[in-house]
Amino acid sequence: MSILIDDETRVLVQGITGRDGSFHARAMLNDGTRIVGGVTPGKGGQSVDSIPVFDSVAECREQTDADCSVIFVPARFASAAIREAADARIPLIVCITEGVPVVEMIENYYYVQNCGSRLIGPNCPGLISPGKCKVGIMPARIHKPGNIGVISRSGTLTYEVVYSLSSAGHGQSTCIGVGGDPIVGSGFVDLLEFFESDPETHAVVLIGEIGGEEEERAAAHIKSNMSTPVVSFISGRTAPPGKRMGHAGAIISGGKGTSEAKIEALQEAGVSVADVPDEIPALIVQAVSVCHR
Repeated sequence: MSILIDDETRVLVQGITGRDGSFHARAMLNDGTRIVGGVTPGKGGQSVDSIPVFDSVAECREQTDADCSVIFVPARFASAAIREAADARIPLIVCITEGVPVVEMIENYYYVQNCGSRLIGPNCPGLISPGKCKVGIMPARIHKPGNIGVISRSGTLTYEVVYSLSSAGHGQSTCIGVGGDPIVGSGFVDLLEFFESDPETHAVVLIGEIGGEEEERAAAHIKSNMSTPVVSFISGRTAPPGKRMGHAGAIISGGKGTSEAKIEALQEAGVSVADVPDEIPALIVQAVSVCHR
């Protein structure tokens, strides 16, 4: 099974005639995703290969019954694209674009919620249910179908962990990159709830990093609400004190958001935390065996 997307998901691509949109639309199509349309204002009636282009998300949804949108537009247009998809009542919106201003994302977060949609991103690689659907830029070739859920704040670290899982014979139900910005549409807790409700996800890998308090909130949720075993890895342990590292969300403030605080919170919640990503497959085996005793 999978969460959020499956082989029935009908995807539209906002910004499909641009360089990134057209490239990744073709890649998603080649990886088995049902791309039913694209949107670029003023270019309705054209096509990208076999994919029809529409002037608006509302028109595309009406004509194709799309239920998921993936956004590949420049940062200055991203908020408008997110809101257009929400206005069209697209259930799942995935924003790949990076550089969306934080103040805009605060407003976008509540706007999307009020429209009844779910947002993944921005500044994220998207998500994939291997063998069923890919929405975004994750490399499908390293994934394999299975029973391990993956949630991550880091795109490239997701790929490293997934490669280790697949190489060890652990396929994935769904892998999700939530994005590295301070404000994202869906956080760890939101997605842990979905995995907990999925009977075919047997364990979850949570990939965090320094900055913010998302991992601490996830630890509290896991301790109180989850029976599905969770293992984790926290990146940024060797970050020099006082240095801003990587993602905009990787900011330590007031002593909060350190790797030590996150690891301690997760371990107190019963989560095994890997010292290096390569340890995750073995920790998965251990966590599942303990859970099934």
